[in-house]
Amino acid sequence: MNSHRPPLLPAAIGALLACSPLASLAAPAQPEAPSSLAGEVLGILLPLALIIVALIAVLYLIRRRFGLTGQDAPLSILQILPVGSRERIVLVKSRSGRVFVVGVGAQTVNLITNLEQSDIEPAPSSAASMDAADTHIAPLG
Repeated sequence: MNSHRPPLLPAAIGALLACSPLASLAAPAQPEAPSSLAGEVLGILLPLALIIVALIAVLYLIRRRFGLTGQDAPLSILQILPVGSRERIVLVKSRSGRVFVVGVGAQTVNLITNLEQSDIEPAPSSAASMDAADTHIAPLG
């Protein structure tokens, strides 16, 4: 049973062309009223502001979705120590708590060493160390 159908492609192309912006070019041009400077500036700045707001929103959603910042980030930088014009020593902490010392140069990144957690803990204050020293001193005599 072969039924003859009318070709849909020419009809679809005609519908698309009728809806396209090119259809307005075929119409006779009407003279436009002169626009003001404020209108032109607003016509430029408003879309620009909307694009900037949209980009900030997309960046925020990407950071939230993929966890690129915050406490649950896969890697975080603890400290950066510049040792030259383009050279740095960087302390990087992984999510599991491991700490790496990495040398970063203009063209290279090298692992220097792994640190223990006790290596990066702050030293006790001098008052606390004096109290600790007093408790460990045995009396003479």
